[in-house]
Amino acid sequence: MLIDTHTHLDDPRYNDDRDAMIARARETGVDSFVTIGCDLSTSQAAVSLADRYAFVYASVGVHPHEAKHIEEGWYDEFRRMAKNKKVVAYGEIGLDYHYNHSSPKQQRDRFREQIQLARELQLPVVIHTREAQADTIAILREERASEIGGVFHCFSGDAWLAKDALDLGFYLSFSGILTFQNATMLRDIARNTPLDRLLIETDCPYLTPVPHRGKRNEPAYVAHVAKQLAALHANGRELPLADIERITTDNAKRLFKIA
Repeated sequence: MLIDTHTHLDDPRYNDDRDAMIARARETGVDSFVTIGCDLSTSQAAVSLADRYAFVYASVGVHPHEAKHIEEGWYDEFRRMAKNKKVVAYGEIGLDYHYNHSSPKQQRDRFREQIQLARELQLPVVIHTREAQADTIAILREERASEIGGVFHCFSGDAWLAKDALDLGFYLSFSGILTFQNATMLRDIARNTPLDRLLIETDCPYLTPVPHRGKRNEPAYVAHVAKQLAALHANGRELPLADIERITTDNAKRLFKIA
């Protein structure tokens, strides 16, 4: 049994075969999915999918790329959606200084506001950070995000970011990047991440793992991430795949309060 903790099931690339794609994942052992909001409309779509499927859960929030688009009333709508018991997290939120689709100041201001809202709602936060390590960690500390916890999704940072995130009590979620040939440093970080802080995800339809690179990613492929983790040595021993499946599933249930 696996939980794909970060999907974008509402993506238009699934419009022609969404039900079949979800069925394929279930057949490969993916028991539950968390589908992620990146702005108001995708958050609404995530909640709608969670309402449609008993085994799908949702997050709501605004991605740093979209921070400049936040309008009056968005936060009230997130408050309303968060009353739905299928909403288990707030995000993905954070900072991305690589593209700067929203200005760094806009990103930082909206990041603070959304952590504050997540604390109000008592939801763990799903963090996106790229080329913004110092500011991300500083804001999480200053806004007391450790009180609600969360996950650094699609972790691809360095050992210092991993340490800072773990020191805050956060989880690290690993994606198909872990299977890429040039991901040696990332595999070292995954190998040394405490077992009780490991999560797995696809971030589908992005970041398709080996051996399916070049194709559209989908939740069934999270099994390849689990297999890669099982092949790594944690605590000085190689873990059976069944152990990684159990551990990451238990961790996801604990973080997101999924029964």
